[in-house]
Amino acid sequence: MKQEFTRIAVKVGSNVLARRDGTLDVTRMSALVDQIAELHKSGVEIILISSGAVASGRSEVHPQKKLDSVDQRQLFSAVGQAKLINRYYELFREHGITVGQVLTTKESFSTRRHYLNQKNCMTVMLENNVIPIVNENDTISVSELMFTDNDELSGLIASMMDAQTLIILSNIDGIYNGSPSDPDSSVIREIGHGKDLSNYIQASKSSFGRGGMLTKTNIARKVADEGITVIIANGKRDNILVALLEHPESTLCTRFIPSCEPVSSVKKWIAHSEGFAKGEIHINECATEVLSSEKAVSILPIGITHIEGEFEKDDIVRIIDFQGNQVGVGKANCNSQQAKEVIGKHGKKPVVHYDYLYIE
Repeated sequence: MKQEFTRIAVKVGSNVLARRDGTLDVTRMSALVDQIAELHKSGVEIILISSGAVASGRSEVHPQKKLDSVDQRQLFSAVGQAKLINRYYELFREHGITVGQVLTTKESFSTRRHYLNQKNCMTVMLENNVIPIVNENDTISVSELMFTDNDELSGLIASMMDAQTLIILSNIDGIYNGSPSDPDSSVIREIGHGKDLSNYIQASKSSFGRGGMLTKTNIARKVADEGITVIIANGKRDNILVALLEHPESTLCTRFIPSCEPVSSVKKWIAHSEGFAKGEIHINECATEVLSSEKAVSILPIGITHIEGEFEKDDIVRIIDFQGNQVGVGKANCNSQQAKEVIGKHGKKPVVHYDYLYIE
Protein backbone atom coordinates (compact mmCIF):
# COMPACT_ATOMS: atom_id res chain seq x y z
CA MET A 1 0.00 0.00 0.00
CA LYS A 2 1.32 3.44 -0.92
CA GLN A 3 0.99 5.93 1.89
CA GLU A 4 2.31 9.33 2.74
CA PHE A 5 2.35 8.75 6.48
CA THR A 6 4.19 6.41 8.84
CA ARG A 7 2.49 7.52 12.10
CA ILE A 8 -1.10 8.69 12.38
CA ALA A 9 -3.53 9.47 15.20
CA VAL A 10 -7.13 8.41 14.60
CA LYS A 11 -9.92 9.88 16.72
CA VAL A 12 -13.25 8.04 16.66
CA GLY A 13 -16.16 10.06 18.04
CA SER A 14 -19.02 8.68 20.12
CA ASN A 15 -21.42 9.71 17.35
CA VAL A 16 -19.62 7.19 15.09
CA LEU A 17 -19.62 4.36 17.63
CA ALA A 18 -23.08 4.86 19.15
CA ARG A 19 -26.44 3.77 17.72
CA ARG A 20 -29.45 6.07 17.84
CA ASP A 21 -30.52 4.59 21.18
CA GLY A 22 -27.10 5.49 22.64
CA THR A 23 -25.73 1.93 22.83
CA LEU A 24 -22.51 0.73 21.19
CA ASP A 25 -22.55 -0.04 17.46
CA VAL A 26 -20.35 -3.15 17.43
CA THR A 27 -20.69 -3.61 13.63
CA ARG A 28 -19.24 -0.14 12.98
CA MET A 29 -16.54 -0.72 15.58
CA SER A 30 -15.56 -4.01 13.90
CA ALA A 31 -15.37 -2.33 10.47
CA LEU A 32 -13.04 0.39 11.86
CA VAL A 33 -10.81 -2.24 13.50
CA ASP A 34 -10.53 -4.05 10.14
CA GLN A 35 -9.33 -0.83 8.51
CA ILE A 36 -6.87 0.03 11.29
CA ALA A 37 -5.51 -3.54 11.14
CA GLU A 38 -4.97 -3.20 7.38
CA LEU A 39 -3.04 0.05 7.84
CA HIS A 40 -1.08 -1.37 10.77
CA LYS A 41 0.00 -4.40 8.74
CA SER A 42 1.14 -2.11 5.91
CA GLY A 43 3.62 -0.44 8.29
CA VAL A 44 1.64 2.57 9.56
CA GLU A 45 1.94 3.23 13.30
CA ILE A 46 -1.49 4.10 14.68
CA ILE A 47 -2.60 5.73 17.93
CA LEU A 48 -6.36 5.32 18.41
CA ILE A 49 -8.24 7.91 20.47
CA SER A 50 -11.64 6.34 21.05
CA SER A 51 -14.82 7.59 22.68
CA GLY A 52 -17.59 5.13 23.46
CA ALA A 53 -17.16 4.19 27.13
CA VAL A 54 -20.43 5.83 28.19
CA ALA A 55 -22.28 4.27 25.23
CA SER A 56 -20.83 0.87 26.19
CA GLY A 57 -21.96 1.18 29.79
CA ARG A 58 -25.43 2.54 29.10
CA SER A 59 -26.86 -0.85 28.07
CA GLU A 60 -25.16 -2.71 30.93
CA VAL A 61 -26.38 -0.86 33.99
CA HIS A 62 -29.76 0.62 34.94
CA PRO A 63 -29.52 3.08 37.88
CA GLN A 64 -31.94 2.58 40.79
CA LYS A 65 -32.57 6.32 41.03
CA LYS A 66 -32.17 9.36 38.77
CA LEU A 67 -28.53 10.48 38.64
CA ASP A 68 -27.06 13.87 37.79
CA SER A 69 -24.95 14.11 34.63
CA VAL A 70 -21.56 13.70 36.40
CA ASP A 71 -22.67 10.65 38.44
CA GLN A 72 -24.23 9.10 35.35
CA ARG A 73 -21.10 9.64 33.27
CA GLN A 74 -18.89 8.19 36.01
CA LEU A 75 -21.09 5.11 36.44
CA PHE A 76 -21.57 4.37 32.74
CA SER A 77 -17.93 5.00 31.86
CA ALA A 78 -16.59 2.86 34.74
CA VAL A 79 -18.61 -0.12 33.49
CA GLY A 80 -18.38 0.81 29.82
CA GLN A 81 -14.61 1.39 29.58
CA ALA A 82 -13.93 -2.21 30.63
CA LYS A 83 -16.43 -3.45 28.06
CA LEU A 84 -15.10 -1.11 25.33
CA ILE A 85 -11.43 -2.06 25.72
CA ASN A 86 -12.38 -5.76 25.90
CA ARG A 87 -14.27 -5.41 22.59
CA TYR A 88 -11.25 -3.75 20.98
CA TYR A 89 -8.94 -6.41 22.46
CA GLU A 90 -11.01 -9.25 20.99
CA LEU A 91 -11.51 -7.58 17.59
CA PHE A 92 -7.81 -6.76 17.15
CA ARG A 93 -6.78 -10.20 18.39
CA GLU A 94 -8.58 -11.70 15.39
CA HIS A 95 -5.99 -9.84 13.26
CA GLY A 96 -3.10 -10.94 15.50
CA ILE A 97 -2.62 -7.38 16.82
CA THR A 98 -2.04 -6.46 20.48
CA VAL A 99 -3.62 -3.32 21.91
CA GLY A 100 -3.05 -1.44 25.18
CA GLN A 101 -5.23 0.93 27.15
CA VAL A 102 -4.16 4.48 28.03
CA LEU A 103 -6.57 6.41 30.27
CA THR A 104 -5.70 10.04 30.83
CA THR A 105 -7.03 13.27 32.30
CA LYS A 106 -6.52 16.94 31.51
CA GLU A 107 -4.35 17.28 34.61
CA SER A 108 -1.95 14.68 33.17
CA PHE A 109 -0.89 17.27 30.56
CA SER A 110 -0.49 20.15 33.01
CA THR A 111 3.16 19.51 33.88
CA ARG A 112 6.02 18.78 31.51
CA ARG A 113 7.00 15.69 33.56
CA HIS A 114 3.55 14.06 33.34
CA TYR A 115 3.40 14.97 29.65
CA LEU A 116 6.72 13.24 28.94
CA ASN A 117 5.74 10.19 31.05
CA GLN A 118 2.68 9.69 28.84
CA LYS A 119 4.72 10.19 25.69
CA ASN A 120 7.26 7.62 26.85
CA CYS A 121 4.53 5.07 27.64
CA MET A 122 2.99 5.30 24.17
CA THR A 123 6.39 5.38 22.45
CA VAL A 124 7.32 2.07 24.14
CA MET A 125 3.97 0.59 23.05
CA LEU A 126 4.53 1.59 19.41
CA GLU A 127 8.11 0.29 19.47
CA ASN A 128 6.71 -3.08 20.56
CA ASN A 129 4.02 -3.15 17.86
CA VAL A 130 1.21 -2.45 20.35
CA ILE A 131 -1.60 -0.07 19.31
CA PRO A 132 -2.36 2.45 22.10
CA ILE A 133 -6.09 3.02 22.63
CA VAL A 134 -6.52 6.34 24.43
CA ASN A 135 -9.58 7.73 26.19
CA GLU A 136 -10.29 10.30 28.88
CA ASN A 137 -10.69 8.73 32.31
CA ASP A 138 -14.29 9.87 32.86
CA THR A 139 -14.48 8.06 36.20
CA ILE A 140 -12.25 10.64 37.91
CA SER A 141 -12.63 13.70 35.63
CA VAL A 142 -14.92 16.34 37.09
CA SER A 143 -16.60 19.03 35.03
CA GLU A 144 -14.03 21.85 35.23
CA LEU A 145 -11.10 19.48 34.62
CA MET A 146 -12.59 17.70 31.64
CA PHE A 147 -11.41 18.04 28.07
CA THR A 148 -13.86 19.94 25.85
CA ASP A 149 -14.29 16.53 24.21
CA ASN A 150 -12.04 13.89 22.69
CA ASP A 151 -11.26 16.26 19.78
CA GLU A 152 -9.17 18.31 22.23
CA LEU A 153 -7.56 15.15 23.61
CA SER A 154 -6.76 13.86 20.12
CA GLY A 155 -5.04 17.14 19.22
CA LEU A 156 -2.84 16.87 22.31
CA ILE A 157 -1.99 13.22 21.58
CA ALA A 158 -1.18 13.85 17.89
CA SER A 159 1.05 16.77 18.85
CA MET A 160 2.73 14.95 21.75
CA MET A 161 3.44 11.81 19.69
CA ASP A 162 4.73 13.73 16.63
CA ALA A 163 2.09 12.16 14.37
CA GLN A 164 2.23 13.22 10.73
CA THR A 165 -1.54 13.38 10.51
CA LEU A 166 -4.58 13.44 12.76
CA ILE A 167 -7.78 11.93 11.34
CA ILE A 168 -10.93 13.02 13.20
CA LEU A 169 -13.82 10.68 12.37
CA SER A 170 -17.30 12.07 13.00
CA ASN A 171 -20.75 11.47 11.49
CA ILE A 172 -20.27 14.30 8.99
CA ASP A 173 -18.14 14.48 5.84
CA GLY A 174 -16.11 17.55 6.85
CA ILE A 175 -16.45 21.32 7.27
CA TYR A 176 -19.28 22.67 5.11
CA ASN A 177 -19.52 26.11 3.50
CA GLY A 178 -23.07 26.37 4.85
CA SER A 179 -25.48 24.28 6.90
CA PRO A 180 -24.84 20.55 6.27
CA SER A 181 -28.60 20.07 5.87
CA ASP A 182 -28.74 22.67 3.05
CA PRO A 183 -28.56 20.88 -0.36
CA ASP A 184 -26.60 23.83 -1.76
CA SER A 185 -23.84 23.39 0.84
CA SER A 186 -20.71 21.46 0.01
CA VAL A 187 -17.69 20.18 1.91
CA ILE A 188 -14.64 22.47 1.87
CA ARG A 189 -11.96 20.07 0.67
CA GLU A 190 -8.91 22.03 1.74
CA ILE A 191 -8.23 24.74 4.32
CA GLY A 192 -4.90 26.51 3.96
CA HIS A 193 -2.50 27.54 6.71
CA GLY A 194 -3.70 30.72 8.44
CA LYS A 195 -7.04 30.73 6.56
CA ASP A 196 -9.86 32.61 8.33
CA LEU A 197 -12.48 30.03 9.31
CA SER A 198 -15.15 32.40 10.64
CA ASN A 199 -17.20 32.19 7.45
CA TYR A 200 -17.24 28.41 7.60
CA ILE A 201 -18.82 28.13 11.04
CA GLN A 202 -22.50 28.67 10.41
CA ALA A 203 -25.00 29.85 13.03
CA SER A 204 -27.36 27.02 12.07
CA LYS A 205 -26.57 23.78 13.84
CA SER A 206 -25.03 20.76 12.19
CA SER A 207 -25.89 17.27 13.39
CA PHE A 208 -23.30 17.59 16.17
CA GLY A 209 -24.04 21.25 16.98
CA ARG A 210 -22.18 24.49 16.37
CA GLY A 211 -19.99 23.88 19.42
CA GLY A 212 -18.83 20.59 17.95
CA MET A 213 -17.94 22.21 14.62
CA LEU A 214 -16.19 25.10 16.34
CA THR A 215 -14.17 22.79 18.58
CA LYS A 216 -13.12 20.66 15.63
CA THR A 217 -11.96 23.61 13.53
CA ASN A 218 -10.12 25.29 16.42
CA ILE A 219 -8.31 22.07 17.34
CA ALA A 220 -7.59 21.28 13.68
CA ARG A 221 -6.08 24.72 13.03
CA LYS A 222 -3.89 24.62 16.15
CA VAL A 223 -2.59 21.13 15.28
CA ALA A 224 -2.02 22.10 11.62
CA ASP A 225 -0.05 25.15 12.83
CA GLU A 226 2.31 22.66 14.48
CA GLY A 227 3.05 21.00 11.15
CA ILE A 228 0.54 18.12 11.37
CA THR A 229 -1.99 17.41 8.61
CA VAL A 230 -5.53 17.25 10.02
CA ILE A 231 -8.38 15.47 8.25
CA ILE A 232 -12.05 15.60 9.26
CA ALA A 233 -14.06 12.80 7.65
CA ASN A 234 -17.16 10.63 8.06
CA GLY A 235 -16.45 7.55 10.16
CA LYS A 236 -19.70 5.91 9.04
CA ARG A 237 -18.52 5.70 5.42
CA ASP A 238 -17.25 2.26 4.39
CA ASN A 239 -13.45 1.83 4.36
CA ILE A 240 -12.94 5.54 5.05
CA LEU A 241 -9.52 5.22 6.75
CA VAL A 242 -7.94 3.14 4.00
CA ALA A 243 -9.50 5.40 1.33
CA LEU A 244 -8.08 8.55 2.97
CA LEU A 245 -4.54 7.18 2.80
CA GLU A 246 -4.78 5.29 -0.52
CA HIS A 247 -6.95 7.74 -2.49
CA PRO A 248 -6.58 11.11 -0.74
CA GLU A 249 -7.59 13.20 -3.77
CA SER A 250 -10.90 11.44 -4.44
CA THR A 251 -12.02 10.74 -0.86
CA LEU A 252 -14.53 13.24 0.56
CA CYS A 253 -13.14 15.07 3.62
CA THR A 254 -11.81 18.41 4.83
CA ARG A 255 -8.02 18.58 4.96
CA PHE A 256 -6.17 21.26 6.95
CA ILE A 257 -2.83 22.01 5.28
CA PRO A 258 0.00 21.99 7.84
CA SER A 259 2.51 24.76 8.47
CA CYS A 260 5.93 24.20 6.92
CA GLU A 261 7.77 25.64 9.92
CA PRO A 262 8.87 23.08 12.53
CA VAL A 263 7.68 23.56 16.11
CA SER A 264 9.76 22.40 19.10
CA SER A 265 8.30 19.75 21.40
CA VAL A 266 8.23 22.23 24.29
CA LYS A 267 6.25 24.74 22.22
CA LYS A 268 3.85 21.96 21.20
CA TRP A 269 3.15 21.29 24.86
CA ILE A 270 2.74 25.00 25.62
CA ALA A 271 0.40 25.46 22.62
CA HIS A 272 -2.10 23.09 24.22
CA SER A 273 -1.63 24.30 27.81
CA GLU A 274 -3.93 27.33 27.90
CA GLY A 275 -6.36 25.47 30.18
CA PHE A 276 -3.66 25.24 32.88
CA ALA A 277 -2.78 28.95 32.90
CA LYS A 278 -2.29 30.38 36.39
CA GLY A 279 -2.18 34.07 35.51
CA GLU A 280 -2.08 36.75 32.83
CA ILE A 281 0.64 39.05 31.51
CA HIS A 282 -0.77 42.19 29.90
CA ILE A 283 1.43 43.93 27.33
CA ASN A 284 1.40 47.38 25.72
CA GLU A 285 0.75 48.33 22.08
CA CYS A 286 4.42 48.36 21.11
CA ALA A 287 5.02 44.87 22.52
CA THR A 288 1.87 43.63 20.78
CA GLU A 289 3.12 44.89 17.43
CA VAL A 290 6.53 43.24 17.90
CA LEU A 291 4.91 39.92 18.85
CA SER A 292 2.79 39.93 15.70
CA SER A 293 5.85 40.56 13.49
CA GLU A 294 8.10 37.89 11.99
CA LYS A 295 10.80 38.47 14.62
CA ALA A 296 11.57 35.92 17.34
CA VAL A 297 10.96 37.92 20.52
CA SER A 298 10.52 37.32 24.24
CA ILE A 299 8.14 39.07 26.65
CA LEU A 300 10.33 41.72 28.31
CA PRO A 301 9.40 43.75 31.43
CA ILE A 302 9.57 47.01 29.39
CA GLY A 303 6.52 45.91 27.39
CA ILE A 304 4.39 44.73 30.35
CA THR A 305 1.63 46.97 31.70
CA HIS A 306 0.28 44.76 34.51
CA ILE A 307 0.13 41.23 35.91
CA GLU A 308 -3.03 39.37 36.94
CA GLY A 309 -3.22 36.27 39.11
CA GLU A 310 -0.62 34.49 41.21
CA PHE A 311 1.88 32.19 39.51
CA GLU A 312 5.19 30.50 40.23
CA LYS A 313 8.26 30.14 38.00
CA ASP A 314 7.57 27.59 35.19
CA ASP A 315 3.76 27.99 35.46
CA ILE A 316 1.78 28.55 32.26
CA VAL A 317 0.52 32.14 31.77
CA ARG A 318 -1.71 33.81 29.19
CA ILE A 319 -0.40 36.75 27.14
CA ILE A 320 -3.00 39.53 26.79
CA ASP A 321 -2.55 42.40 24.31
CA PHE A 322 -3.28 46.11 24.93
CA GLN A 323 -6.88 45.65 23.70
CA GLY A 324 -7.59 42.80 26.12
CA ASN A 325 -7.31 39.96 23.58
CA GLN A 326 -5.41 36.78 24.33
CA VAL A 327 -2.55 36.48 21.83
CA GLY A 328 -0.58 33.57 23.24
CA VAL A 329 0.52 31.39 26.14
CA GLY A 330 3.94 30.85 27.65
CA LYS A 331 5.95 29.45 30.54
CA ALA A 332 6.83 32.05 33.17
CA ASN A 333 10.54 32.69 33.80
CA CYS A 334 9.82 34.00 37.31
CA ASN A 335 6.96 34.19 39.82
CA SER A 336 4.21 36.81 39.69
CA GLN A 337 5.70 38.93 42.52
CA GLN A 338 9.08 39.12 40.75
CA ALA A 339 7.34 39.99 37.49
CA LYS A 340 5.40 42.83 39.16
CA GLU A 341 8.62 44.29 40.57
CA VAL A 342 10.20 44.74 37.11
CA ILE A 343 7.16 45.99 35.15
CA GLY A 344 8.20 48.69 32.65
CA LYS A 345 11.92 48.44 33.41
CA HIS A 346 14.75 48.31 30.83
CA GLY A 347 17.56 45.74 30.74
CA LYS A 348 15.84 43.02 32.76
CA LYS A 349 15.56 39.27 31.96
CA PRO A 350 12.52 38.13 29.89
CA VAL A 351 9.45 37.27 31.95
CA VAL A 352 8.57 34.75 29.20
CA HIS A 353 11.43 33.61 26.97
CA TYR A 354 10.80 33.11 23.24
CA ASP A 355 11.69 29.39 23.48
CA TYR A 356 8.76 28.93 25.87
CA LEU A 357 6.26 31.22 24.13
CA TYR A 358 3.47 30.18 21.77
CA ILE A 359 1.82 32.97 19.78
CA GLU A 360 -1.69 32.13 18.50
